[in-house]
Amino acid sequence: MPSCTIETPLGHAKITGDANGISSVSISDTFQELSEIISEELLDCVTQLKAYFRGERQYFDLKLNPSGTVFQKNVWQHLQQISFGKTCSYLDLSKQLGDPKAIRAVANANGKNPLWIIVPCHRVVGSDGSLTGYAGGLHRKQWLINHESSNKQQTLF
Repeated sequence: MPSCTIETPLGHAKITGDANGISSVSISDTFQELSEIISEELLDCVTQLKAYFRGERQYFDLKLNPSGTVFQKNVWQHLQQISFGKTCSYLDLSKQLGDPKAIRAVANANGKNPLWIIVPCHRVVGSDGSLTGYAGGLHRKQWLINHESSNKQQTLF
């Protein structure tokens, strides 16, 4: 499956996907050689991620093909409905899924999200607004939340 590695303000991001869609976007603290050639299947994802980091994009319009259970995919679809610059608690998310007692299962599915930033699991916080678990590290979660709140389009009225 084609993959590429690009530089972001938060480290090197590895993107994997094919004609069926993007299957993973992950971040790494370790050095990875940057891609000189990016396959056609991944080019749109690279372009959209770079625009996001420049503050020029607030949502992603990509064909996605992550691997996961039916429940995980359902959670990931709900994550995509959390607006740019907003946050949602695990409890709120479990209520949206129809089971307010499923907080732990929702948190687990959130943690298994293979599409870093594209499926915005960083927008999920504790019920008290605190930053809780993030596979990319809490420092990255804080950076992403700050980035989005500072780049939210201001309305005139």
